[in-house]
Amino acid sequence: MAAILPLTMPKFGLAMTEGMVAAWQKQPGETIRQGEEIADIETSKITSAYESPVSGKLRRQVLEAGMMAPVGALIGVVADDAVPDADIDAFVADFQSRFAASQAEAGAAAAGPERVETAQGTAQVLAAGPAEAPVILFIHGFGGDLNNWMFLQPALAERFRTIALDLPGHGGSTKQVSAPDAAGLAGFVLAAMDALGISAAHLVGHSMGGAVALAMAEASAERVLSLSLISPAGLGPEINRGYIEGFIEARRGKHLTPLLQSLFADPTLVGQDMVETVLRYKRLDGVEAALRAIASAQFPDGRQAASLRAVLDTPRTPAQVIWGRRDAIIPAAHAENLPAHVRVTLFDEAGHMAQMERPADTAERIASLAGGGI
Repeated sequence: MAAILPLTMPKFGLAMTEGMVAAWQKQPGETIRQGEEIADIETSKITSAYESPVSGKLRRQVLEAGMMAPVGALIGVVADDAVPDADIDAFVADFQSRFAASQAEAGAAAAGPERVETAQGTAQVLAAGPAEAPVILFIHGFGGDLNNWMFLQPALAERFRTIALDLPGHGGSTKQVSAPDAAGLAGFVLAAMDALGISAAHLVGHSMGGAVALAMAEASAERVLSLSLISPAGLGPEINRGYIEGFIEARRGKHLTPLLQSLFADPTLVGQDMVETVLRYKRLDGVEAALRAIASAQFPDGRQAASLRAVLDTPRTPAQVIWGRRDAIIPAAHAENLPAHVRVTLFDEAGHMAQMERPADTAERIASLAGGGI
């Protein structure tokens, strides 16, 4: 009997619970190959291509463009021409019935963030992976949050204990920022590590989070096992002043959308849900004041205040820099002339968000430096 294969709503990130088919790239009757991009899936964070897990002929689009569905729900069916439509109808009905039952049983079992009280205020964290494995700690950039690691964390959680946290002023962490410079935010992350019982970790820092990771290595080298820096601040003076100021000032979607698009080499990755999510965050009490304080301390007059390049001069801490050549926020030229022991990776078709635009390649490089494989 010819096989009928399901296409289901993928899970991009540990906290993703549902998604929308923004557009189908393949139509019923067309042949698809495993790994081929067949649809665009929009989440509340980003729009991403869905690569088919199977090969065959697309016989049915169960979920039309513009429709939402939970993770794991049936969105399409692949089968040979020899399979009658009646058999596909029966397959869809059976899948939907069994999926509904499994959803009811699963309840609220999905992993979600938790809040941890530290010596410097509340930190929101998202943990995944084996409890006894080496720790990878993710530190996001200016205006970001722990969801910036939604594509990277699940892959690395297979081998490592992964912790993504929100910096003060961001996400679900405290909006009180007592020390807004890189060293001050580094102190907050170290306090979060203390509260979580983490003596040392492999640090992955993006943009401003890269400067925070460098400041942690400068202040407490014994607690930093390795440094993976993605488009990091701290390695040169230039930064896109218009982005920093525009992000703080933007209060409407039409102003915020082009700013978020400038983070990516492919601006179509920015969906309306992402824009609305960021706008909701910016409306929270204390956020604007926190962002202004951080920008004033770290990017005064549109220049980077922290000069942390010297932290990479010693080979004591394994380090690497990952950058998108099309970064419009911090120039990829800051990756030039680093010490020979610092690994440098430049992605041609990526901008400021390599962890979202090239997640598999980025995860592989992080795992390699941290001493594991994925």
